[in-house]
Amino acid sequence: MSVSSKSTKLDLFNLKSKPIQTFWITSIAFFMCFFSWFGIVPFMPFVVKDLGLTPDQKWNSIILAVTGTVFARLLIGKLCDKYGPRLCYTWLLMLGAIPVISIGLVQTPLQFLVCRFLIGFIGASFVITQFHTSIMFAPNIVGTANATSAGWGNLGGGANRLGMPLIAAGVISFGVAETEAWRYSMIIAGSICFLMGLVYYFFTQDTPEGNFKELKASGDMPELKKDEAGFMVAVKDYRVWILFLVYAACFGMELTVYGTMDDYLQNTFQLERVTAGNLVLSFALMNIFARTLGGFFGDKFGKLKGLRGRVLFLAVILTIEGVMLATFSGAQNFIVAFIFLICFSLSVQMAEGATFSVVPFINQKAIGSISGIVGAGGNVGAFLAAILLKSKSAIAEKEAIIATQGAAKEAIKAAQSAASSSAVSSGYFIIGVLVVITALIALTIKFSEQDEIAVVPNNVKTA
Repeated sequence: MSVSSKSTKLDLFNLKSKPIQTFWITSIAFFMCFFSWFGIVPFMPFVVKDLGLTPDQKWNSIILAVTGTVFARLLIGKLCDKYGPRLCYTWLLMLGAIPVISIGLVQTPLQFLVCRFLIGFIGASFVITQFHTSIMFAPNIVGTANATSAGWGNLGGGANRLGMPLIAAGVISFGVAETEAWRYSMIIAGSICFLMGLVYYFFTQDTPEGNFKELKASGDMPELKKDEAGFMVAVKDYRVWILFLVYAACFGMELTVYGTMDDYLQNTFQLERVTAGNLVLSFALMNIFARTLGGFFGDKFGKLKGLRGRVLFLAVILTIEGVMLATFSGAQNFIVAFIFLICFSLSVQMAEGATFSVVPFINQKAIGSISGIVGAGGNVGAFLAAILLKSKSAIAEKEAIIATQGAAKEAIKAAQSAASSSAVSSGYFIIGVLVVITALIALTIKFSEQDEIAVVPNNVKTA
């Protein structure tokens, strides 16, 4: 694909530009996918009461929500290489809307768990968004474009803390019972995803030159065998798997915080549920600019030090992320903890942007496949972190029950909450240390002289 046809500027208001049109539509689609993916989180107290979920089933729902995405992201990258992002996103949005709508109709815990697993597939939207922006923007701006679209889309995972209750309030105003509002809200979110699929089909194209089908017909598209070879080369490239690990250490930890921070803040600092929820929302709102900063500095270091500069910045910001999380885990004063939580939020999202300022340069013949593998790493990280926190919490709570045998129910419950908070705190510390180790591993990513030359084209015109 010709570099000269790609946009060299992220001019957000140049809506006549096909890359900019694509940027806006893919960012909005990504936002809606994440909004729906985590849309049930604000309603969990109602869901637990309505369906009678046990604490174990609640933890399992968190784990299942990120498990399905692993398989979807691995698959969707290969499909993007073959069929193009336009058709892949259209089908993902329309098929992904089905479990989102269905979760509003569930009647049993098992049905709920199945739907949470299937909804996770919609998280593959990230890979398509990164693929689509990667082939629309030139090397000098691709890191910023990738990071901005990902950050604005990822914002949906936190914006639902405010958006879903507002939808529920609107539903209640039409006479629906408050205990049933969560069901209607999920149905509405799923319906919007379905409609977004139609928008993607009719108002985007695969590349600046046209759709994959047309390019293949005219002979301007690489043959399918080359795509397959590119995929196999990507699988065998050690750098891809290091970035898989890196993304597990940043995006995976952000997902983990989304799912556990509400309870942690309430149990550790005795905050009200609404206050804790608003703090997590503010954490998510940093996606408006934090990921963009990661991509921006990745591009800047790329100009100064070449591809090696991008890797160095990634390692530095990843180290900061690990240190911030480990320090936050031990904070006992709320103000101190809040400061380190904000620093962690900023650094973890910048690390995500920095990761995908490196991804497009690993193998440009298989960007979709590489994006899929690396993107799946984020969900593997979230899955493993959730398992770690669940196991530590379960052990701590059992010990608390044994230690408070014969005490009043309220005392036992308080002891369990304190034990769970302590377990999660130690889990955060372990994760922070592992993130720092991952940063050191990231430094082993190397690029050849040919790779460096390939990203400095002699003639790149502005699109």
